[in-house]
Amino acid sequence: MHSGAKFFSVLNCAFVKWHWQGCTLAAISASPKNSNNMHASLLRFGINLWPPFLGAGIHVETLAADYKSAVVSLRMGLFNRNNVGVHFGGSLFAMTDPFFMLMMQHNLGKAYVVWDSAAKIDFIKPGRGKVRAHLTITDEQINEIKAAAASDNKVLRDFSAEVKDQHGDVVATVVKTLYIRKRRVQ
Repeated sequence: MHSGAKFFSVLNCAFVKWHWQGCTLAAISASPKNSNNMHASLLRFGINLWPPFLGAGIHVETLAADYKSAVVSLRMGLFNRNNVGVHFGGSLFAMTDPFFMLMMQHNLGKAYVVWDSAAKIDFIKPGRGKVRAHLTITDEQINEIKAAAASDNKVLRDFSAEVKDQHGDVVATVVKTLYIRKRRVQ
């Protein structure tokens, strides 16, 4: 395999490993909390090279080491504007799409199943220029979910984020519903 192709294969494997628990990668580090945790900086690097984000102009600016916050931006480009010259709504949604699930998966660990269940986006005003979303989960939310899932019930929780333009005006609000439950022992 060509060395460039191998590099991207490893990056894709890193994302798939973390996202779907599918393949193995030496860059996955051991941690007392969860033996499958990937360093946030490595995941951020991989996501920024992931073709759907790269092509759409989506950039993960920060992903906290504790996976409790992320800042994602979208720059206006030729390929992510619609026919009236503003950000394509699909790109505004895509920039927020995987992060609540990824952050919650990391913080709950392998003992829990975490899936995206539903999503909603409200477009408030046309997005122009560079837009940014701050996505955050709290210790309180994590503890509430653990308590609610303790009796092997499924838990549905909403997480929201605002996409803002460079002036701080809200362009869109996104609500993601996560499905969470304790993993069944087989």
